Amino acid sequence: MAVLIGTRDGVFRATTIPVDDVEQVLDSGDVPRVRTFPEVDGVFAATKTGLFRSMDEGQTWADLGVPQEEVYSVVASPDGERLYTGTHPAHLYVSTDGGETWDELEGFQELPSRDEWHTPRHRNEAHVRSLSVHPETPDRVIAGVEVGGVHISEDQGETWTERRDGVHDDVHHVLVLGPDEYVASCGDGFYRTRDAGQSWTRLDTDLDHRYFREAFAFDGRLYAAAARNSPGTWSGENGADAILVESTDFGETIETVSYSGEPAEVILAWTAVDGRVLAGTNDGRLISRDADGTWADAGMIPAGIRSLEVY
Repeated sequence: MAVLIGTRDGVFRATTIPVDDVEQVLDSGDVPRVRTFPEVDGVFAATKTGLFRSMDEGQTWADLGVPQEEVYSVVASPDGERLYTGTHPAHLYVSTDGGETWDELEGFQELPSRDEWHTPRHRNEAHVRSLSVHPETPDRVIAGVEVGGVHISEDQGETWTERRDGVHDDVHHVLVLGPDEYVASCGDGFYRTRDAGQSWTRLDTDLDHRYFREAFAFDGRLYAAAARNSPGTWSGENGADAILVESTDFGETIETVSYSGEPAEVILAWTAVDGRVLAGTNDGRLISRDADGTWADAGMIPAGIRSLEVY
């Protein structure tokens, strides 16, 4: 077992939790996403200097040559035959030969709102921050754009439909809970759909914190974390002024819980290791959830954590 940790400074590798020692295994700069897929060999790192793949538990990596250098997201089709990746600026590519060659999914550029996808803090451009596919709807691809909303393709990415009405357009992550049920973590709110994005319900109406980055579901429980505002405010005495929330009914009710590093550090990444939830913060802290529901330190990484994956 290896835990691969995407950070602001490349990918690190740990073999024990709590972490006794970590090794930097990829010097790629910022790593928004580290992913594995059941039907595809290896582990993938979406980084701002390219999409990389490792076939030896993260010890060595190969650049897969995506046409755009800044890669934010990657997902595989359930049969492993298609590999999708999203970039900055917001483009989508697909490979049917394991990443040897890439074709752009040009229909993504034809969405009616495409000219509205931009924000000053990202060079007046946008990126495809989240990509998901559910095994029961294998031809459907769900894309979350920062800043641009949620969009869905029913034909393996050839044509697209906007599902951005009712959800904030600053989409950081779309967690797929079922064929038609998703949870979107946004720059202003936490949303759920049960009809594949045709309608959305806001889940954070009773919270004072609005900036959500990523949600995680494990063993019947939904986890999410939020800061009071965007990263530009994560300094000073209270840092991110963050909270951790849990739900046992997938967002119908939400409970705020205590965790190591609060409120200065905000949780940005999640995975599960040996039946326990493991989370990572913007300051490089790993925390794990014990059987009694308490969150404890699980080690420190020498860079802010962006993503986690077990391989």
